[in-house]
Amino acid sequence: MLFMMRRFSTPAIAITLVLVLAATSHSWAEAPASANAAFDTYIRTIETRIARQHASPGRFIVLPSPSSVGHGGPVIERIAVAPVPGGLLHHWRASQFLPGARAAELDRLLRDYSAYPTLFAPQVERARAVPTTHGVDRVIMRVRQHHVITVVLDTDYEVSFGQLDPQHRFSTSRSTGVREIESPGTAAEHTLPPGEEHGFLWRQNTYWSYEEQDGGLYVQVESVSLTRTLPTGLGWAIGPYIESIPRDSLAFTLQSICSAVQRQPSPQ
Repeated sequence: MLFMMRRFSTPAIAITLVLVLAATSHSWAEAPASANAAFDTYIRTIETRIARQHASPGRFIVLPSPSSVGHGGPVIERIAVAPVPGGLLHHWRASQFLPGARAAELDRLLRDYSAYPTLFAPQVERARAVPTTHGVDRVIMRVRQHHVITVVLDTDYEVSFGQLDPQHRFSTSRSTGVREIESPGTAAEHTLPPGEEHGFLWRQNTYWSYEEQDGGLYVQVESVSLTRTLPTGLGWAIGPYIESIPRDSLAFTLQSICSAVQRQPSPQ
């Protein structure tokens, strides 16, 4: 689960995006079957690779460079930002090392859904888990994204946790529903029908891997998301902005959770 927030750098791009969304929201509102199929195919490849990683402590996390991850903030990698039939696929990976941290601490924070509005403020407004019978958490969240306009989404995820051993743990989050909310927090609040949504986010999967080593915790998170495609002829204007949203979301999510881990009291 990732949470997005970014502002425009120039008024021209801001105006362009508002006009584009107003003109094309009905054309691009709902993910076409071709985009969903391409996303599913890509996800199968990613999950096969991640499952192989999680089966061995020697390759549990693929680090861009252990030395670079061990210094400062997260290392962000662009794996793929590519058009698919009817949409745009985004795949980013972020890695960070937390001295003195433990896998159990991160595991506990990721499972504490009721704390998400505090942990990921102001992007997450509310979150709750719905019990299931098959060992997977169903998590319902309201997320507020502010760009030039403010977009509020009600999102559903299925979240699972696992471990190779207590020092090597992982979590997988798969979106099962994304709904755009009109007039949130007012008497007129309602869910936009599929034909009227803007297509900011159609699908999103998030993969966490965390490994105790070198006196601390290596944390890696991968995000794969599906959004509307770029309108023909306007990629030069809004392409960099649209493509940067998932990256900024990933950085924000990792930095928020890592800061929370580092605030935890040291084990006695």
